[in-house]
Amino acid sequence: MKLNEITHYLESIAPLEYQEGYDNSGLIAGDPEMDISGAIISLDATEEVVDEAIREGFNLIIAHHPIVFSGLKRFTGQNYVQRTIVKAIRHNIAIYAIHTNLDNVLQNGVNNTIALQLGLTRCEALLTYSGSLIENCPRGSGLIGWTDRPIPWLDFLNELKQKMQASVVKYTRPVGETIHKVAVCGGSGSFLLNQAITQKCDIFITADFKYHEYFDANDRIMIADIGHYESEQFTIILIKDLIIKKFSNFAVRSTKIITNPINYL
Repeated sequence: MKLNEITHYLESIAPLEYQEGYDNSGLIAGDPEMDISGAIISLDATEEVVDEAIREGFNLIIAHHPIVFSGLKRFTGQNYVQRTIVKAIRHNIAIYAIHTNLDNVLQNGVNNTIALQLGLTRCEALLTYSGSLIENCPRGSGLIGWTDRPIPWLDFLNELKQKMQASVVKYTRPVGETIHKVAVCGGSGSFLLNQAITQKCDIFITADFKYHEYFDANDRIMIADIGHYESEQFTIILIKDLIIKKFSNFAVRSTKIITNPINYL
């Protein structure tokens, strides 16, 4: 199978036009016409994941996060980005990123995957986009969904921790006794806090809040920060399942490497 067959399919689900301006989704390294023996799916394309692809005899890594966000001026192996790219090129391994474009699609996207993991229903975009949209590909940031019943807030947090396999949940004080209307955003979602408040959500689940940003909850919503990796880890399964659904005989597997750079004690 040619690399461009896979990338064209992924871009039909998460168009590159939907990525944020700072992002670098798409083909990072590799020849679009190269033959692909198999793919490793990972949240991050680290040097360890490249080593894994070499061991498995696969020559494609599909990662959620781009290993390169801006231009590289040197290839001297002085940091993990340079080492990863050099090793991938040396071993003829392609790297493809499907990042904020996958965040910003409502169907088969990152936030829909979180909602499914939490059992939310009646889901809709937290923030919708006006302007040009690609046919049959709704676009929006974040997601709002409902639990099947109001759940005592502490019970909900314990379920959240378990279902999202989070070691820690950092949260602000609740605004009510129960959680029913839930906002989610995989990764760094603080930019959507005001939208979640405006929509009168009980809780906003995301990651990467800075200390002073927690005060912005202002007793109008509970913030639950579960960690960046934790909020997006099930994206690996999403991408794998999408590829298997389209290319049933193609060799694809989830990475065995935990790429989360954060440890908890």
